[in-house]
Amino acid sequence: MKRFISFFSQKGVIFVLTGFFTALLLIFSGYKAVSLTSTDEFCASCHNVHPQAISSWKMSTHFDNKRGIVVHCVDCHLPPEGEGRLVEKAKTGFRDVYGTIFRDVENINWEEKSSLQHAVRHSYKSACIECHKNNFPLELSKKGEEAHLYYSRNEDDLHCINCHLSVGHYSDNVHAQNVNFGNSVKADTIYESSALVNEFANFTEYIPGTPVSFAMKAIPGGSFIMGSPEKEKGRDMDEGPMVEVHISPFFMAELEVSWDEYLAFFNETYSEGRLTEEAILEMEVDGISGPTPPWGDPSQGWGRGERPAITMSFHAAEVYCDWLSYKTGKKYRLPTEAEWEYAARAGSSGPYFFEGDADDYNRKGIFKKIFGVDTSIINTYTVYKENSLGKTQTSKIVAPNSFGLKNMSGNVAEFCQDFYNADIYSTYIGGVSDPKGPETGEEHVIRGGAYNADPENLRVADRDYTRTKAWLKTDPQMPKSKWWYSDAIHVGFRVVCEFEK
Repeated sequence: MKRFISFFSQKGVIFVLTGFFTALLLIFSGYKAVSLTSTDEFCASCHNVHPQAISSWKMSTHFDNKRGIVVHCVDCHLPPEGEGRLVEKAKTGFRDVYGTIFRDVENINWEEKSSLQHAVRHSYKSACIECHKNNFPLELSKKGEEAHLYYSRNEDDLHCINCHLSVGHYSDNVHAQNVNFGNSVKADTIYESSALVNEFANFTEYIPGTPVSFAMKAIPGGSFIMGSPEKEKGRDMDEGPMVEVHISPFFMAELEVSWDEYLAFFNETYSEGRLTEEAILEMEVDGISGPTPPWGDPSQGWGRGERPAITMSFHAAEVYCDWLSYKTGKKYRLPTEAEWEYAARAGSSGPYFFEGDADDYNRKGIFKKIFGVDTSIINTYTVYKENSLGKTQTSKIVAPNSFGLKNMSGNVAEFCQDFYNADIYSTYIGGVSDPKGPETGEEHVIRGGAYNADPENLRVADRDYTRTKAWLKTDPQMPKSKWWYSDAIHVGFRVVCEFEK
């Protein structure tokens, strides 16, 4: 009996020791595997398909700095130890393996993936705080103090890279603080006078004193049904009830206001510093005060010229219309919401001014992802998520609607002069002529999809509105700019001109 017990005791000791050393081996191997897969060299072995990942990191202040400190890939792209680091590492690894096997990584738009809206998904604020525990160091500038004070009051709404997007990967666009805002139009001809309009017909407007011109389309008056039916795919509650609206004739720009047009306004009216309200009121009518210089490059480095101007505030768009009216002697303004929808529909009554509905063009669902979707029709008429390459485009790639207007459903969303009210259509029941929306409000209507929109947001009846506070999160200035939105890179505007018989 003693021998039997002794035998199994020895076996037990061997079993325990074997288990112990096996556990140590597994722990060591796991630690070694985690260490090896956390090096910059390992990250680079897969991310070498991203042509800018390594070079932009080595140009950034996280690699090239006065103190010689190198911040490694995992220091930003994983949370700190003790905050779910291994779990997130496993998720990241699985995602990268899946992408390598099942996606064509050579055709990924890396420029788009480097933008703020994508970067916030792959960097951790807790990782920033792990190193930068003091937001008010001795050498911090006055502007830095103001920015960090703003951050401390809005920590729940802000990520560190809202203002420091390029600290990990250098970007020329982000660092272009002193933007050369000269005219991009060749000044072969400087127009001396604006267009003379004697009849209700299409015309080309000329901005006096500049080489800039743009096309205006005559939109005939008529009646239409505003809003969308309850069964329309992608419909929102604020798109009804459907109401009959009569619209008087007006002129509308063929395209959104381009950078060429907006920079003509900026160069003539901009002010280096902020003017007080009293100073603005004292200025004469011909001394319109325009925007202050932007914080960074408002064109996002996508190019200017004929591309639609973006990131200006609603206030700036209205002042532009005032300036354009003064320069041309005509009455230019933003369209009403009703005018915009009437012009976008151009006599049609479906979800789009072309054939199809949202389900025909979106890629949601396994079946559509496998077999694809025929987007030839929608690609003909609009710039959106599937064909924009992650940025705004010129008008050359789209066809107009039957009124001759381009990009009404995409490229950039557009300001309307109406205040936003989700229930405004209920006040139009019984029919209404030339409605201008509610008399008061806080935010304004924006219409039309954008370069980053899904098909359901390209529908003619789709409504949205400005979000002034949210669109100024990244602006670290105090007070914040009234001329530029720091976080609304998908919105521009189109002008209308009133028809005077």
